[in-house]
Amino acid sequence: MARKKKRKPSHNKISNLTNTILSILKKEKNKTFNYKQIAAKLGVNDASSRNQIIKKLQQLKAKQEIEEVDRGKFKAIVTAEYHTGILDLNAKGSGYVICDDFDEDVYIASNNINKALDGDEVEFYVYKRRKRGKFEGEITEIIKRAKSEYVGVIQLHSNYAFVVPDSNKMYKDIFVPINKTFKAEDGDKVLVSLEDWPEKADSPYGKVIKVLGKPGDHNTEIHAILAEYGLPYEFPYEVENYANNIDTSITKEEIAKRRDMRDVLTFTIDPKDAKDFDDALSFQVLDDGLYEVGIHIADVSHYVKPDTVLDDEAYERATSVYLVDRVVPMLPEILSNNACSLRPHEEKYTFSAVFKINDKAEVKDQWFGRTVTYSDARFAYEEAQAIIESKTNEIPAEVSLTGKAYKTDQKIADATLKLDELAKKMRSKRMRSGAISFDKVEVKFNLDETNNPVGVFFKTSKDANKLIEEFMLLANKKVAEFIGKQKPEKTFIYRVHDEPDDSKLAALQNIVGRFGYKLNFKDRKSTTASLNNLLKDVAGKKEQNLVDTLAIRSMSKAEYTTHNIGHYGLAFDYYSHFTSPIRRYPDVMAHRLLQHYLDGGKSANEAIYEDKCKHSSNMEYLATKAERDSIKYMQIKFMQDHKDEEFVGVISGVTDWGIYVEIIDNKCEGMVRIRDIKDDYYEFDESQYAIIGRETKNMYQLGDEVIVKVKETDLVKKHLDFTLIGKHE
Repeated sequence: MARKKKRKPSHNKISNLTNTILSILKKEKNKTFNYKQIAAKLGVNDASSRNQIIKKLQQLKAKQEIEEVDRGKFKAIVTAEYHTGILDLNAKGSGYVICDDFDEDVYIASNNINKALDGDEVEFYVYKRRKRGKFEGEITEIIKRAKSEYVGVIQLHSNYAFVVPDSNKMYKDIFVPINKTFKAEDGDKVLVSLEDWPEKADSPYGKVIKVLGKPGDHNTEIHAILAEYGLPYEFPYEVENYANNIDTSITKEEIAKRRDMRDVLTFTIDPKDAKDFDDALSFQVLDDGLYEVGIHIADVSHYVKPDTVLDDEAYERATSVYLVDRVVPMLPEILSNNACSLRPHEEKYTFSAVFKINDKAEVKDQWFGRTVTYSDARFAYEEAQAIIESKTNEIPAEVSLTGKAYKTDQKIADATLKLDELAKKMRSKRMRSGAISFDKVEVKFNLDETNNPVGVFFKTSKDANKLIEEFMLLANKKVAEFIGKQKPEKTFIYRVHDEPDDSKLAALQNIVGRFGYKLNFKDRKSTTASLNNLLKDVAGKKEQNLVDTLAIRSMSKAEYTTHNIGHYGLAFDYYSHFTSPIRRYPDVMAHRLLQHYLDGGKSANEAIYEDKCKHSSNMEYLATKAERDSIKYMQIKFMQDHKDEEFVGVISGVTDWGIYVEIIDNKCEGMVRIRDIKDDYYEFDESQYAIIGRETKNMYQLGDEVIVKVKETDLVKKHLDFTLIGKHE
């Protein structure tokens, strides 16, 4: 009988055991673990592995990196190295945590992400310095998920499905049991909600909550953009029903409570295609030679009352969303386009800031309160611009709303010219005080009846736009000043803008220096002056859009808060948002607080309003991302019909995988991948913002003009790829 061979004991060494044990204990730092539990976590059960774990636990205990709280039970020693922050993931699954405790972001390798997702608030442990001198860490706990819903394409199998997310920052497909697919068909674009992520599961588990349609279909993709950021595209029935039953009539009883300004000349100036008019200007010359200018804002807070379904919905949305082909309003149409829209020849309830101004555009007196107004006329910006340029009351047929040449009332023409004169003086004073003149070109599309883009045009700001802008800025500034300077201090909603980060300004100088521009950052005055000169110098040049974009990115982000620090970009010590309550919830809050204080009320609860400010800032950020995605989508759709054409573009970005090129004629941006450039092997040179051919030394650098053709358009992934033809001589 053959003797049984004795199995040799396994002596395989468990790799990286120190970090693995520390990771297990720190991830659940309030729990205790014995060697058996750790072995189970590692998936080992042989004697050699258990002995290695026991030995390592004793070593870590001796080094005081862990503690033995009970016989054989170990726990992490919590030190000050635990921090919290927000995870910013890249497409490769690694990322950085942004944390106030560090001057720089902390790198997290993909194997230390520990199921955290982009935007999550996380607790993390910093455990060493990287070779390049950067902090590196590991995520130990997910404090709060940034989102729980994702858009993607469903792949059906016999008894389960996977949703492949659209977002390249979502590094895992989502497993969906077959009974939770919401009757989606294979290949549908869907909205999926995360339900669980079991400890040993490679993918999170979810359920389909909405079928959006077929990928590539116009409405599917627009709804997918909104769904990706958790933005609604329709109102719940109860909200619409509530709004439709509000009494929107103008009553004698309500007029009696307000300042009656119906007899004062009042008019609106808005975009030609505007459907809601939330601000109007009134003008009259007073007996003492001063001008009375009223900035009248739709009194949304009269209709939208706290603790109603309408107010709850408006708060959740916090902003209207302006996509290329549609507006997703903050308020139902009965309010946004009717009751709160200051339409011509209609009486409306308004909230007003009324100023007495002299010829030097200095404010000599001010009044704030609820009013009733009557709009005498409605102008498009083009019509007001025609009056300003011709200095008459003639509006040419080509710029009139009716398509006919006609005369306006001489009083309105005179008022427009005087308001333009005052606005220019206010703007000049603002610039001298250190305001920065960001007049970035906006890309707009001409759409046919099926929302296909048939042309591109650029929206620029002219005198008529700036006239309205200056008086809106005046109202916002003076309302904020009125509250902000009161003693004792009162809680209010401020729109603040911090000073730019020095490192971002240095990076801007580095890039614009390649175009021959110089900036002076010696002090605030020289910084704003040189930024304004830069923006003026690039106007009309091929690199304008690139430099404008980079200059804006070098600035801090404006946000809402109850803690006033002023507005750097506008050079205002006090600034709020008061003038657009139809489309911004912070303006509704500003109206309510202003009226509360005009009535002698005590300071509102700061903590409650600070939370509301944070929510409003966050929703504004998501809306901006959705708006950008819709522009990108429409650009790709536009370029689908121009595949055989060659375009001149500017290199707008350089990375180690390719160059981004922005077409000069239409501002569409796409990528030329390095692997597709066949005349040489190109390498990325970060210091020169360039890719350089290894053999030819041929260089493609940020700002160079090149000729490209469309290689591929992908509406689903929102990718636009170019083929590089060569340099544009």
